[in-house]
Amino acid sequence: MLQEDKHNEFKQSFSEDVIQTLVAFANAKGGTVHIGRRDDGTPCGVTLGKETIQKWINEIKQKTEPSIIPDIDIEEIENKQVVTLHVQEYPVKPVSTRGRYYRRQANSNHLLSAIEIADMSLQTKNSSWDYYTDREHTIGDINMETVQFAINQMNRHGMDITEQPLDFLKKKELCSESGQLTYGSYLMFKKREDIMTTIEMGHFQDKEGILIKDSLRSKSNLVSQVGEVMSFIKKHINMAVEFSAEQTENIQKWDYPLEAIREIVLNMIIHRDYRSAADSVVKVLPDRIEFYNPGTLPNDISIEDLKTNNYSSRPRNKQIADVFKDMGEIEKYGSGIRRVIRMFTEAGHPSPEWKQISGGIMVTAWNAHTFGNNETDLSDNGRIVRLNEAQRDAYDYILAHEGCKTSDIANHFQKPYRTVYKHIQHLLELGLIKRKGSRKNGGYVTKQ
Repeated sequence: MLQEDKHNEFKQSFSEDVIQTLVAFANAKGGTVHIGRRDDGTPCGVTLGKETIQKWINEIKQKTEPSIIPDIDIEEIENKQVVTLHVQEYPVKPVSTRGRYYRRQANSNHLLSAIEIADMSLQTKNSSWDYYTDREHTIGDINMETVQFAINQMNRHGMDITEQPLDFLKKKELCSESGQLTYGSYLMFKKREDIMTTIEMGHFQDKEGILIKDSLRSKSNLVSQVGEVMSFIKKHINMAVEFSAEQTENIQKWDYPLEAIREIVLNMIIHRDYRSAADSVVKVLPDRIEFYNPGTLPNDISIEDLKTNNYSSRPRNKQIADVFKDMGEIEKYGSGIRRVIRMFTEAGHPSPEWKQISGGIMVTAWNAHTFGNNETDLSDNGRIVRLNEAQRDAYDYILAHEGCKTSDIANHFQKPYRTVYKHIQHLLELGLIKRKGSRKNGGYVTKQ
């Protein structure tokens, strides 16, 4: 039985509400208004005079911008006349009525906000906000070393870019001939820190996220932020070194699949709504990592659509996404969520959770706690030990520099001697390294 949904609405008579609904359909995927039906869909009929239909058409044309002209059919149902007004998705959006803009969402009409109106207009032009001119910043606000880094990344991924940074920016339409930047160019390569790109990061001692142990605020350019966020996460999650009698090299395993975590970070940075006053937030907790990012999904895409890839990808920031794609950071639009789920599943972790909350998207990645512990029996032909990032760095340095001293490691990583000494003692206690040679001339070697 016919019922009200995202493509159908029932009205007992013609009114302003009919025009509003036609506008909402035109700004979505099209739809039909059935005039002469009650809310439950049963026909009540409508009385039509000689000029009734023409008057309706004229009123719809006069009260919509751009003008809508619906297809009209008259049906006889149970001896009652029912009129259907059908509109397709309009090619030039958004359409308005009396200066207000609506979009069909489920079985109701959603009044669009100013940002939604702007986004719809840009999407119609196959453009996005980040392509537009940033009139507050010029080429002097750009870090050319960061631009060169991006060029180097692109060349490593199969491109052949020979231009100097400034010429590259002009060729990619990231900068005009007069030195005016796009919003995307400024955000990706800006020289100075500012609040437009703020990401708040915190490491919490408790699962409730109350007792904070460490924090960091990043305000740098988008290209640099990927590494900054990943470094903070790696600093506060565990890495295990697995080895056995048969192995010639150690195997490093993190609490989370790092490639998948990096994909989440990239999605957060590339698809953030930078017009929102809210900041991106990363919380590292004992059992999970939470990523909050300002900017909701388009009204016609659900979380389930994301996870099943049942949608057409429309990047919020097309210019930013295009540059990161050329750098090899993303494979193709719309495939990142599936890769993240696959990598977590293959690593034995539960799939991350996505949800819309407080005007943004929250992604929660769970730690499966799949690693063993420091007391694993050595007679099992192998064991797994857990190291933090600083301990891992010390171990890797010793592995690469047999016979090195504590002072060598401290100088290399620019860490206090006493701090490194504690890491060395921990590695000695675990039996991962041993002292070789005299106190004066000897150093540390790994036990392989």
